[in-house]
Amino acid sequence: MAAVAGLEEPEPGGSFRRYLARLGALRPQPGAERPDGGRRTELHLLFDQLISESCGPAPAAGPSPQDVCALLVQACQLVHLDQEHLVSKLGQLIHHLLNRFQVMVDEQNLNFLLSYCISALKQCSSWTHVEILQALAALVYSNGPKCQKYLPDLLGKTGLLVQFSDSAQPDVELRRAAVRSMANLCLSVPGQPYLDESYRSVCFQTFLSVLQSSKTSDVDDITFCMLLQSALKGIQSLLNGGKMKLMQTDQIGSLLAVLKKCMFHGLPGLSIEMPAALYPAPLPQYDKRLPVKQEQAEPAAFKQTGNRRKKSKGKQKKGEFGEEGREDLGDAGNESVLGADMLKLHLGDAHNSPCSDPRARASDVAYVPAGKGHLSSRYTGSKRISSSESECSDAEGGIQSKMRSYQANVRQGALACFLSAIKSMEKRVLYGYWSAFVPDAPGIGSPQSVSLMTIALKDPSPKTRACALQVLSAILEGSKQFLSVAEDANDHKRAFTPFSVTIASSIRELHRCLLLALVAESSSQTLTQIVKCLANLVSNAPYSRLKPGLLTRVWNQIKPYVCHKDVNVRVSSLTLLGAIVSVQAPLPEVQLLLQQPSSSGLSNSGSATPHRLNSSEQWRKALPSEGEPPDNPVGRTSSEPCWLLRLCVSIVILPREDSCSDSDANFPSFSSVYEPCPLRLESLQVLALLVKSYFSMAQSYFLELGEVACRCMEEMDPSIQLHGAKLLEELGTGVLQQYKPDSAVAPDQRVPVSVVVTFWTTMLNGPLPGILQNSPHVTLQTSACDALSSILPEAFSSLQNDQQILCVTLLLGLNHSENPLVKAAAARALGVYILFSCLRQDVMFVADTANAILNSLHDKSPNVRAKAAWSLGNLTDALIINMETMGQSFQEEFSDLLLLKMLRSATEASKDRDKVKSNAVRALGNVLHFLQPHHIANPRFREAIEESLQALISTVESEATMKVRWNACYALGNVFKNPALPLGEAPWTTQAYSALSSVVKSCKNFKVRIKSAMALSIPSKRECYGSTEQFCQIWSALVVALQKSEDTEDFLEFKYSASLRTQICQALLHLLSLARSTDLPVIWETITENGDAIKSYVLQYLKSEVEENEAGVHTDLGERERVLKGAIERLGGIERQLEGKARVRVSVYLQDVLTKHASAAGLTEA
Repeated sequence: MAAVAGLEEPEPGGSFRRYLARLGALRPQPGAERPDGGRRTELHLLFDQLISESCGPAPAAGPSPQDVCALLVQACQLVHLDQEHLVSKLGQLIHHLLNRFQVMVDEQNLNFLLSYCISALKQCSSWTHVEILQALAALVYSNGPKCQKYLPDLLGKTGLLVQFSDSAQPDVELRRAAVRSMANLCLSVPGQPYLDESYRSVCFQTFLSVLQSSKTSDVDDITFCMLLQSALKGIQSLLNGGKMKLMQTDQIGSLLAVLKKCMFHGLPGLSIEMPAALYPAPLPQYDKRLPVKQEQAEPAAFKQTGNRRKKSKGKQKKGEFGEEGREDLGDAGNESVLGADMLKLHLGDAHNSPCSDPRARASDVAYVPAGKGHLSSRYTGSKRISSSESECSDAEGGIQSKMRSYQANVRQGALACFLSAIKSMEKRVLYGYWSAFVPDAPGIGSPQSVSLMTIALKDPSPKTRACALQVLSAILEGSKQFLSVAEDANDHKRAFTPFSVTIASSIRELHRCLLLALVAESSSQTLTQIVKCLANLVSNAPYSRLKPGLLTRVWNQIKPYVCHKDVNVRVSSLTLLGAIVSVQAPLPEVQLLLQQPSSSGLSNSGSATPHRLNSSEQWRKALPSEGEPPDNPVGRTSSEPCWLLRLCVSIVILPREDSCSDSDANFPSFSSVYEPCPLRLESLQVLALLVKSYFSMAQSYFLELGEVACRCMEEMDPSIQLHGAKLLEELGTGVLQQYKPDSAVAPDQRVPVSVVVTFWTTMLNGPLPGILQNSPHVTLQTSACDALSSILPEAFSSLQNDQQILCVTLLLGLNHSENPLVKAAAARALGVYILFSCLRQDVMFVADTANAILNSLHDKSPNVRAKAAWSLGNLTDALIINMETMGQSFQEEFSDLLLLKMLRSATEASKDRDKVKSNAVRALGNVLHFLQPHHIANPRFREAIEESLQALISTVESEATMKVRWNACYALGNVFKNPALPLGEAPWTTQAYSALSSVVKSCKNFKVRIKSAMALSIPSKRECYGSTEQFCQIWSALVVALQKSEDTEDFLEFKYSASLRTQICQALLHLLSLARSTDLPVIWETITENGDAIKSYVLQYLKSEVEENEAGVHTDLGERERVLKGAIERLGGIERQLEGKARVRVSVYLQDVLTKHASAAGLTEA
């Protein structure tokens, strides 16, 4: 008893030191080979006391790991392997102490203890093996990397664990202990090497064979469940820690088959048989149902299911699952922990607080879509069964409850494993098994196939239901491309069901089942998962190809949950609504939903809080709207705001009125005044999505939404400020889209410029300048900078002068920020402002902006340089516009020194990475176009011009991205527009034409070819093309390019082939209209060789529909004919002068083309 008393001493670890001392006293004397009987009895007592104490209540301060390891090593030294009873107790002791005190054994002691256990397994009788394996499992837990030298003994071909876990092993307890040890060996340790491939393969096959095995009659249910759990954890560890990639079809098929089997293990009212492997197929596989006994499913069919969830949260009895070992800690009960992937379940921080309002359930049922009654009745016929409904005695009920708890753990383990498997295989491979796990509408007279939704609807454990929904979410995530084939908008009357209709049917069934689960669920955490799963489905489904109505049902059923008492449910409900308003916008169905009256769909709902919704009416009164003209030019369609907009605004700006819910305790700083922060942030995100996707509806509340953004930016919480700034940016961008030249919005339907001016005046008199100047939060400052760049140019020019100066000053100042994010945003904003007409014509502003951008162009951050290069491209665009609109006056005022600096900086930037290069070459083309004769004659410019031209030519010839080469071709075309450059005379001319000729013939990207053909057709005089030889090379290159205009390896390029032929024909006719007599022999030679092909393409060009070319310039049919007639007339004159010297008939050939075109056109008209 002294030892027991020692354990209760307050000194941490004191009791263990006493045990150590007692063990030391039992050491054999020198010369003694084995301990006498007295010492053996003392060891038995000592081990019994230690085991007993380790099963009791946990002490406040446990012993140190060093003391535990020292005690175990001493114990092993005292017990010889032929004393099997002591060896068995020692195994139990190792298992209990390491698990109880969560001790990680250091490498030196691990080597000694592992050697002892392996020797014991080899030498001791089989009846001791279970206890030794339990000790081994505790020792190797998270110690796999330190066990490398023992792996051949454990996992080799004749390894101990391989033998004991074999399917032929008659002792199930022994097999379970071996599988658990193997699973613990598979646990990964961050930063440490993992198991070799050969050992991983052995373990995987072992776990798979365990999962494929069936329970025999001599094995009790709980033991079999623990065996399955260990195997599932082993596979999960291999998938997670070993970064195992599932590639082979047979391996994937076998794993998914056993996981599907285990997902339904012990599920009340259901039993399925699975094939040995699943195979990827677009259509559902047959899975044979086993008949279910009536007494299992029927008695509970229509009973209430509220109690069974409360029972699942009861405390487990002491020591009930204590023998399981470290990897099973916390796995008992329905609320077990599944491991890293399932621990958090993405449920946020809120506590579980089931809905307590019984009216909510009744009212929710009213939201089940009309005509679906038979579906819900089918569900209620298989309600989840509660342990409290059993007719067994208390003792039997306890066993039943324990068994169900273990079966639930198996199902959760299988789902956790499936989640890891999803992350370990490619999505395109996963979707081959879609029909095995995702529900499809049942055929006439056939039962519905079992799927993840079966678990979500029927499993009695809320944790398991949440797990199934998380797996379904993972499958749906990123499924947009796979689901995009779905279509059922048209009625298919065929002898077979197309794949598109099958997928559409599956999408519809998913909607139906998830909405059914939404109505039936009472656990807040599981409810959150259902809503998140719906949001994932909505984000990926192709609603434009499906019959309308799906989103309406989701919309109507989710409405009550935005006022649920649990914050996480409310947040996820808003996320779902955000997904609805952002998916494939604008959808007519969603537009109709947004136009519904605010009260629509809420009056019958008991789970909504009417007074909460009514209070949100205040936001209209609380916000000023005096900036809006009285005649309502914005075009409000209703006196009542959109329900979703009203709800989000009220959550963001109104003080909370209801009492704090259970889950609000996590957000104390806001619980007294506003709604919890996550709820407000989600509301702001939904508002931003609403403005972005349905601006025509949101514009009716333009000024009010601006005031919301303003209020948010005035708050202290930087996250609220940030989302306020993002809302402001979306409002500004929405107006910009309306005023684009190609906008489909009629001028009288746009937000009036006067309202936009009022809006931005409010912003600039509000918190925006302060955030830009003083905010310590970089992301907020960046977002505010982006918002400031979304101002409408027409509104900017109408702002007061001091506000214009404020904007410009802020941006120029931020361009010197030390933070790269802020600096990049400022550089981009300056690139936007430089195109404003009122600023573009101000030489001083252009010069200041140019200096600021050039400064950013040399920044060490690639992102800053990329944004600065884009802005430099815009700035040089502005120079060209000014040159064309303002003439000589602007060119003379602009600094030569600054122009030279821009030329050199752009040349240097053209050697940077592609994101910088693409805009640097654009800027080079503009600057070279802008240069005046006095610049070109200036010796200081000469070298810079030569370098810049070489940079452009080398970029055209390079293997850079297509965007870069496209811009380089465009830039060379701009260079050719400058009459002051010695085009046709300078050596670089030959290089430029050669580069463009090469690209037009052979570039893989047709858009680059089009741009090079366009550049070749820009010079307006024959002298610009240089010598006859050079002119003829260009001509020949264009003819070859015309013949190759349909040759492509990439099918996506084929759609540009017609545009390419149009551009090449235009270039050929342009060359013909400029040709000299010396050029005609080569031209005639190519016509002689390829005349028929050229003729067919030119005829097609002459009659093809008018289209906009890459530069946005229309070339109508009359213009094309005029160019051809002009060429015929000119060439005819030259050929008459050459009569007798050379027999060329180019004009005759062209006349023949024109005649055929005219006759074809006449026939068409007739």
